[in-house]
Amino acid sequence: MKQVLTIVVKLQPTPEQAAKIGATLQAFAAACNYVNEHTDPKLTNKIAIQSLTYHTIKSEFGLVANMAVRACARVSANRKVSKQKGKPVKSFAPTSMDCDKDLFRLREQDWTVSLATIHGRERTILNVGNYQRGKLKGRRPTSAQLCKHRDGLFYLHIQIKDDAPDPSDTDKVIGIDLGRRDIAVTSEGQKWDGAGIQRVRDKFSQVRASLQKKAPKGTRTTRRRCREILKRLSGRERRYQQWLNHGISKAVVKKAVELSASIAIEDLMGIRKRTNEQPRSKTERRRSNSWAFYQLRQFIEYKALGAGVRVIPVPPAYTSQQCHKCLHIHPIKGKSYRSGKTFKCGHCEWQGDADFNGANNIALVGLSINQPGGTGLSCRLNRTIEYVQRSTERSRRSLSLFDYFRATENPDFNDSKSG
Repeated sequence: MKQVLTIVVKLQPTPEQAAKIGATLQAFAAACNYVNEHTDPKLTNKIAIQSLTYHTIKSEFGLVANMAVRACARVSANRKVSKQKGKPVKSFAPTSMDCDKDLFRLREQDWTVSLATIHGRERTILNVGNYQRGKLKGRRPTSAQLCKHRDGLFYLHIQIKDDAPDPSDTDKVIGIDLGRRDIAVTSEGQKWDGAGIQRVRDKFSQVRASLQKKAPKGTRTTRRRCREILKRLSGRERRYQQWLNHGISKAVVKKAVELSASIAIEDLMGIRKRTNEQPRSKTERRRSNSWAFYQLRQFIEYKALGAGVRVIPVPPAYTSQQCHKCLHIHPIKGKSYRSGKTFKCGHCEWQGDADFNGANNIALVGLSINQPGGTGLSCRLNRTIEYVQRSTERSRRSLSLFDYFRATENPDFNDSKSG
């Protein structure tokens, strides 16, 4: 399996080169907008789009051949993504351009890059650090993105491809329970508190609300200063969250490598939609929607891929209600052995952190997926199926799956329902 790593390198063009690069981005965006406006919005095949617009955009916007091809490919890719989201492609901003091996050429001897522009090729100096040098040394990248960031400077996002090692077979799994109070808790006892990131989010939310309230009402100088501060604050919260998730994912993967274990993580896809349907305060809604659990999962997955560690997505159903020691859940519907951050089993009397209990349950489910039939969960499932078969013979009334699990803990449960 191939793993793609993006290396971001800052360009140091002269003023004349910067003007040419900026004009090229403008022309590329204008070509993309032309293609998007003059072809059927339902058309997503890049070859078909190219056959209709290639010669026009090449001559009208002064693009070289490969730029015209990349413009058609970008429109095609954006339409496919928009089709999945159910939204149309609106427009393209002059902030980036896709480059292939002919549009950019990296030279390692003096760390410069040759870029194709609408005014000819330009060789620009790269501002590379030790990390970028180590990753790019001896490589011949064939794809990149020429980008203009919010600071007004130009950067080259270079993609390099590596062969990821095959994940090793193991009988050990580390479970990860995700949450807002504790960002992540592992079955090995690692824990990352979420109080710090919540304070940062609340602080930035208050500052933004205050500045946005003052901006339209003050003097011209006040409005200008508010806009400047808002621009400066933009992205700080996101970068802090990204830095935090990088640290958590790095520690989790490092632990998995030390123990030669796989990683089982909650699959929380769709949780925002479900929670937003419930009545909550504005503050709670903001806190929940800013929870970056999917970013953390992505960081864990790509770091694990490079380290040869298998990542197993696990459905979170019942992982917070079941005791990881005896695999029991509360026999009464609507009740749970969990109370806040504490879990106290009424069957085996185990007591401890509820998230740690959930992480161990996730590890058990992950182990059963990694090695079918290799854990005690299969025995519990067989007991459940046998009891359900007996109960359905005695009663025509069907039970839900949640009731099936309770039936194994309380044999009188089915009789009480039928009565």
